[in-house]
Amino acid sequence: MTAAFDKTALEKDTEKNAEPNTLDSVPNDMSKIVVSSPTTVTAEDAARIAQERKLRARRRLLSSSPLLMFGVLVVLFAFFTIAHPATFPSFANVKNMLLDTAILMVMAVGITYVMIAAGFDLSIGSVLVFGQVVAAKVMNGVGGQGIWTVLLGVVVSVVAGLFWGLFNGLVITKLRVPPLITTLGSLGAALGFAYLLTNGADVRDVPDAVYSIATGKFLGLAWIIWMAVVVVIVGGLILHLTRFGRHTYVIGSNAEAARRSGINVDRHLIKLYAISGGLAGFAGMMSLIRFTTTTVGGHGTDSLVVITGVALGGISLFGGIGLMVGTVIGMFIPTVLNNGLVSTNVSAFWQQIAIGLILIGAVYLDQLKRSRRDQP
Repeated sequence: MTAAFDKTALEKDTEKNAEPNTLDSVPNDMSKIVVSSPTTVTAEDAARIAQERKLRARRRLLSSSPLLMFGVLVVLFAFFTIAHPATFPSFANVKNMLLDTAILMVMAVGITYVMIAAGFDLSIGSVLVFGQVVAAKVMNGVGGQGIWTVLLGVVVSVVAGLFWGLFNGLVITKLRVPPLITTLGSLGAALGFAYLLTNGADVRDVPDAVYSIATGKFLGLAWIIWMAVVVVIVGGLILHLTRFGRHTYVIGSNAEAARRSGINVDRHLIKLYAISGGLAGFAGMMSLIRFTTTTVGGHGTDSLVVITGVALGGISLFGGIGLMVGTVIGMFIPTVLNNGLVSTNVSAFWQQIAIGLILIGAVYLDQLKRSRRDQP
């Protein structure tokens, strides 16, 4: 019996451990594998594929918002040139448009970062006013008239803007208050503090160096224009060539995916709102230099104009899409429109109507492009 038992056990063990030699014993997923023969791509096929790629790239370029808005800008400039050829295309008027755009452009750089990350900031106009008021008060308190006093004012205005930017970022990320509500509250609070500091009256006493910078020029252009150029170049390089910029795009495209990839989304958003606030404060100092006085009541529509220009430049209000060059092009459209209306003796109040309608149209077009991208 022992021998029989051992023989039976040995046969069972052999059957159990035997290697399968038929397809029936292969798992289902493995039996479905089909080995295909390699296909040969001819030279004609390769040329056709390359041509199709070129055509798709060309269509994307021609349909891109920056290029389309550049065309709109050229049409607007040509229209107002024909309508009022004596003054509108003159070099003096072009310089005036550059001056009008410079201050808004600095704020637009900060808004570009925020909007690419799917954020929103309505407070920049009030932060500008707060920054210039605090800078003027500090410069008057110091009492100096030289360039070092002005540099101190620049630092103070930027720090004042950073304060409001950090406040917005912390409330949005830590208290989870929506950006629209947070920055709307900051808009009122910052302007209210500015009124408290000035009792509602503009500060007109500024150092002599401010007048020197305001009247000074480099290559025929005012210094604040060159300040804006530097901000745009630095902001564009950081956005497009650094890890910080790439993280901004990733967060705007999918914040949850950014978190899972190891990006500290909350900390990054706080930095973005700080940048927006700091640039708004710097724009306040630029405004103080240009007008040699604070302009407490002159920036009520700045947020609307900046957001409209940025949206026209192709920065998606839903995040993840946009180029700094688009912001630059888009910001000139409201300026040219306003200047052209004034040159043709049309009431400047029409600008506010036009800007509001343009913003609605820009958001609608953004939604259309977004729905087309989402289609399979």
